[in-house]
Amino acid sequence: MGKTAFVFPGQGAQYAGMAKDFYEAYPECREVFETASQASGLDIAKLCFEENEQLNQTEYTQICMLAAEMAVLRAAQAGGLTSCVNAGLSLGEYGALVASKVMSLSDACRVVRQRGLLMQEAVPVGGAMAAVLGMDAAKIEEICGQTEGIVTVANYNCPGQIVITGEEKAVDAACAALKEAGAKRTVRLKVSGPFHSPMLAGAGEKLAEVLANVELRAFDTPYITNVTADYVTSVEGIKELLCRQVSSSVRWQQSVERMIADGVDTFIEMGPGKTLSGFMRKINRGVTMMNIENMADLEKVTGTL
Repeated sequence: MGKTAFVFPGQGAQYAGMAKDFYEAYPECREVFETASQASGLDIAKLCFEENEQLNQTEYTQICMLAAEMAVLRAAQAGGLTSCVNAGLSLGEYGALVASKVMSLSDACRVVRQRGLLMQEAVPVGGAMAAVLGMDAAKIEEICGQTEGIVTVANYNCPGQIVITGEEKAVDAACAALKEAGAKRTVRLKVSGPFHSPMLAGAGEKLAEVLANVELRAFDTPYITNVTADYVTSVEGIKELLCRQVSSSVRWQQSVERMIADGVDTFIEMGPGKTLSGFMRKINRGVTMMNIENMADLEKVTGTL
């Protein structure tokens, strides 16, 4: 018999109204938003449900995304869905930690609120990110390594889609070299900084201070970290990995491949959008990929599994 993984998307999939139907239908989902509001000092329901500019600002986006994902998770669990392993892309890793019962929802919300603030504050002038389409990872790594200045891989999303990050001039130079070397296309991303770049190492160091007061519990369900694309076997190493994650590459494709190698044949994306579902179509079409972002999706998934 196969295995099911819960996977949680990262920043960028947010939109006004996300998870509102779950909030209105489930008391446990309303509790999620109340917990997030108490932990952050913000009105998370208002930020998530009403049109506003703050929702797309990193310091608010991250806590709002986590709340929406956890509301979906609670509704899915109420519907009887369970997982054998959990993983999340960047910010989504905190959703995986809550799903695995390693971190409490309240602590995750508190940490993510600070993570968003620290990352926003750490954004240096002159940073950029770009998606590289139609080129293999080894060639992209090679060209980034040959480019003057700071430019590295931010995200290994799926075959044919890798994101680079770093100093604006270095990213532009790398994009030009990549196109000359055969990349199908390079697209500058509309982001506020060079996320998952060594340029944000300072934010990771400050995050360690926030995590110092967080209690981590033994795994209820295994989870895979972005940093190594492998299972985390001891809670002792989690905090260091979460700090490193801020400035290191997100190995999403490798994480998915690791789960599939371990027998996972069903993936359920928990939260807004279908970003991870889109990546899966290029990683492996032989597995089942479903997403839950609204009540209709939940009914479909619970009726299928």
